[in-house]
Amino acid sequence: MLKVDQKEQIRRAFFIEGKSIRQIARERHHDRRTVRAAIRDAGPSRYKLTEPRSRPVLGPYVAIIDECLAKDQLSPPKQHHTSRRIYHRLVEEHGYTGGESTVRDYVRKHRARQRPVFIPLAYEPGEDAQVDFGEAMVIMKGRPLTVQLFVGRLCFSKIPFLTASPNQQQEALFEGHDKAFDFFGGVPHTVWYDRMSQAVKKALPGHRPEEQEAFIAFRSHYLFESRFCNPREAHEKGLVENLVGYSRRNYMVPVPEVDSFQELNDLLRRRCLAEAGRRLRGETQTIGKLWEQERPHLLPLPVHPFPCCRTVPVRPNRLSMVTFQTNRYSVPVEHASGVLLLRAFVDRVEITDGTRMVAIHERCYGREQDILDVFHYLPLLKQRPGAFDHAKPLKMWKRPAVLDRYLARLRERLSYRAATMEFLRVVELCVTHSLDEVAVAVEQAMTLGSLGAGTVAYLLRANRTPREPAAVLASAPACPAVQFRDLSQYDCFIRR
Repeated sequence: MLKVDQKEQIRRAFFIEGKSIRQIARERHHDRRTVRAAIRDAGPSRYKLTEPRSRPVLGPYVAIIDECLAKDQLSPPKQHHTSRRIYHRLVEEHGYTGGESTVRDYVRKHRARQRPVFIPLAYEPGEDAQVDFGEAMVIMKGRPLTVQLFVGRLCFSKIPFLTASPNQQQEALFEGHDKAFDFFGGVPHTVWYDRMSQAVKKALPGHRPEEQEAFIAFRSHYLFESRFCNPREAHEKGLVENLVGYSRRNYMVPVPEVDSFQELNDLLRRRCLAEAGRRLRGETQTIGKLWEQERPHLLPLPVHPFPCCRTVPVRPNRLSMVTFQTNRYSVPVEHASGVLLLRAFVDRVEITDGTRMVAIHERCYGREQDILDVFHYLPLLKQRPGAFDHAKPLKMWKRPAVLDRYLARLRERLSYRAATMEFLRVVELCVTHSLDEVAVAVEQAMTLGSLGAGTVAYLLRANRTPREPAAVLASAPACPAVQFRDLSQYDCFIRR
C-alpha cells in the first residue's frame, strides 16, 4: 500500500515529467495497476475488504440473529431485541460460546445497513400542523398523578402548544384542538395524525382510513383537512413526535406541583409562549418571528366553538340518577322519567332534556361513584321529611358548619318534622343565593334569635339592599317564622 509521499512522486513523474506508466513502474518498482491508482487518486490509500471476514465462532449463529432482527420489524418498537438480549438468547437457547462484543458488533452493522433514509421537508406558512398525545407525571394536590398531554405544532414556525387533561378520549382530542387553534390564532389548512382511535373508525387499505362521524363533524366545523400517517411510520409527523419528549424534559422538569388542571395548563401555556424566543438550527429567525409570518395564512376561527363533548342518550333510574362510564349523576326529580341527553366534556357533565339544561356536574373519573346534587332532591325531601337524616344527597353536601348549628337550634325549639321543614326552606334559598350569602344570613338570624326561614329570606334581601334597616328585627319578638302576605289583591281599590 503506497504512502502519500510515494503517490506524490508518481504523480509528479506522470503529470510534470511526462513519463509513461510503464517507465514509472520500472523505475519505482511498482505494479502498473498501483501506478494507475496513484494517478487517479492523490489521497491516502484505504484498505478494501475483498472477502467477508470469517467468523469461526459466530458464523453458525448469524442466521438466528438475522431471524430475530427480521421478526422485530413486525413487533412494537419498544419491544425489539437489544444486542444484549440476542446474546443471552444465543447462550441460553443455542449454546453460543463466543463473546457479547462480537454479537453487538454484528447487530450494529446489520442495523446500520437497514437504517432508513429520509427526505428533508419544508413547509409553507399556515399549511400544516401535527398533533399527538403523550403523558407525564405531575403532583396535583400533593399526590402524584399521570396526566395526558395533547401536543400540537405548526410545521412552518414550529410554535408548540400543550394542554393537559385526565384522559385521551375523543372529547379531550376535540378540546385540545379548540385550545390549540385559539392559541395559534387560526386553523391550519391540514392537520396530521397517527391512526388514533379517537379519530379513526376503521383502518382501510391505502392512506385514507374510515373516520369517526363525530371527528368528521368536528373537522367540518373548523374546515381543515385531516391526514393520517402510515401504520408504524411515526417519522411522518416527526415534528410533534420529538415535541412530546422535548416537552417532558424541558416543561415538566422538575415535576410540576399544582392544585388543578387549570393551573397546570396555565404553566404549560407560558412555557409554550417562551419558545417564541428560540431560534432553531437552520433557521435565520426566531420561532416567534416565523409565527408572526404564519398567522395571516391560517384559516379564521369559526364564530362559535365546537361543543367538545361526547353526547349519549340516558334514562334516569328510580333514584333520579343517570349512568355514564359506570358513574351515576343525579338529575332533578321532576326529570326522573323520559330520555335525556348527557354531554360529557373533559371537566364536566351536562344533562339536557333536548331544549334546556337540567343538571351540570363535575366529571368523575373514578368508577361506580355517585355524584349527587342535594337541590335535585329538595321537592322529594319536602314531601318525605322522615328520610332527612339518612338522605345520601344531604350527607354528601358540603356546607358551612353554621347550617348544622342552625338545624340543631331549630330542633331545640320545634318538633322534628317542623324543624326539618324549616331547614329545607332555608336550603331552598341556596337555589337563588350563594351558599356563603345564606350562611351569613343564617348567622345573623341566630344572633337575633329569630330562626324562621322567612327571617333568613328577609335578611338575604336586606344584605343585598343595605338601605333597609335590618336592625329593626332586634326589637321584634322571637318567632319561629316571619309570614309574608301577597298584598297585590288590594291594588283593585287603588284603581277605583
